[in-house]
Amino acid sequence: MTIVADSGSTKTTWMEIDSGNKVVTEGLNPHFSTDTMVAETCRRVVDTLGTPQRLFFYGAGCGNSRQNHRMQQLISTVFDTVDVAVETDMLGACRAVSGGQASLVAILGTGSNACLYDGHHVKYQPTSTGYILGDFGSANHVGRMLLNGYLTHRMPGRLRHMFHDYYQMSDAQFIDAVYHQTHPNRFLASLAVFCTQHQGEDYCYSIIIDALSFWYFEVLKPLFYHKSYFPATTWDGTVNIVGGFAKAVEPMLNEQFQEGPMHLGTVIANPIDGLRKYHKTNKII
Repeated sequence: MTIVADSGSTKTTWMEIDSGNKVVTEGLNPHFSTDTMVAETCRRVVDTLGTPQRLFFYGAGCGNSRQNHRMQQLISTVFDTVDVAVETDMLGACRAVSGGQASLVAILGTGSNACLYDGHHVKYQPTSTGYILGDFGSANHVGRMLLNGYLTHRMPGRLRHMFHDYYQMSDAQFIDAVYHQTHPNRFLASLAVFCTQHQGEDYCYSIIIDALSFWYFEVLKPLFYHKSYFPATTWDGTVNIVGGFAKAVEPMLNEQFQEGPMHLGTVIANPIDGLRKYHKTNKII
């Protein structure tokens, strides 16, 4: 039995490749998750899906070699197998959405990332600067902008009342959640739900557009100018995107690609089905 897992900062989806049975647990980002949290989550997966002979784990935060090794050791111990591959969520997104074709692949979920993928390997990827310095265009970015507007009273009064009624938190509680509680990236990303649900409001619409525009010009455009990493004829400018936030704002994503030189390809919320297909098709099971 082989299990493949896709783990973002908010949730992890585990799937047994042959049967398609799956279970969803909390996200396991090694920069935020303790050893105990990882072990307890893995035990729940064993109880639900059973013990695999092989396991492929694609996770946010796993590009750091020390954290990658730590995750591999923890997962191997709980699942009682040495045949564990821990890869980045970026490689997982590429394998899930590219169809083996060269493309620029991006993640827009709780956080964000992007790379140039030649159909087999990540050829170029900027350093991820995380939820404080980076994550442009993500739910975290939108939530950060939205909360800032709420706390500084730049948000229109009617929306401020709606926002307060939705979250039922004081200003002090918001600040505490960001600066003193665990998983501030998840918390900030959770605020983006208000924005996507009220994207018909000019203020919310403008926040999403501003975040996506900044992402397009500050992340995607610089990547486009590194296209020399591809042979001249292998990439047609397609950008494929993975992430629940991307799917929620897909119409606005389309607006960003109207003038070229890139064009929007496939947008999927969850890469797990694509990863299952990849591993079955390439016999990496």
